Parts: sequence; C-alpha cells; structure tokens
Amino acid sequence: MTQPQPKPSLWGRLFPAQEPGPARFLRIRNITRQTEIGAGIEIADTAARRNRGLLGRTGLEPGEGLWIVPCEAVHTFAMKFPLDLIYLDRNRRVVKIRGNVGPGRISGALRAHSVIELPTGAIAASQTQRGDILEFESRHS
Repeated sequence: MTQPQPKPSLWGRLFPAQEPGPARFLRIRNITRQTEIGAGIEIADTAARRNRGLLGRTGLEPGEGLWIVPCEAVHTFAMKFPLDLIYLDRNRRVVKIRGNVGPGRISGALRAHSVIELPTGAIAASQTQRGDILEFESRHS
C-alpha cells in the first residue's frame, strides 16, 4: 500500500519550486562612459535564482556578476566576500551605486527595478556613476 503524499504548504502552493534551467549570461556596458561592466553577468530573473543569488560562492572574478531582476534591495548575510552594487531603473539608468558592501549588510534603492552585484572595484574600473545608461547584450555560451 502506498503512503499518501503530504499536501504542499500554502507557501509551496503559491510559489512552487521551479528548476532554474541552464544559467544565462549577459555582457553589460556603460554606454555613457564607453566602458565594460562585465562580460559574464549571470541573470537571476526567477524566484529560485534570486533567492540563491551568490550564496555559497567564495568570490567573483573580474568581469563576473549577477543581475537580479526585479530587485530593489539586497542583503549580504552569509556572504563570504564584499560586493559592488549598481541599482538600475527600468530604463537601465543607474539610480544608485554602492562600493565594497561587506558581509552582513543590507542595501536598497526604492527607485530601483534591478541590481547588479559585482566584484569590488568593478564600479571604479568602469567609472560608473549615477545617471549613466547601461547596455545589455545576450551572451550565448
């Protein structure tokens, strides 16, 4: 005789777990400054990918990052390394930047629609400033 299957929780019924599928990546350029933000920016556009974020990683290499969309705030609890953060509006205009955000912090921008998490130094290297416009290009692996 088979055991009855447990009924999923309310949370599980409202937000069923989804397999995220293969990772997708972008090349992001700052077209205002004519600089590159990163060529290997992973897209986190599902609940599963947004929830996982960069947790469990030990760092990011130059050119790597995570674009979380939609998102207006992030935390770095349980992170093992600091991040640079670029907050964007729906038109991919920079509304806020925060450099070297260490573990155990919270950062947000109410006007943001998404955020890019980058290795420290990426903002300075790309000369990105508030008001800059970014360009996204799909990267096929």
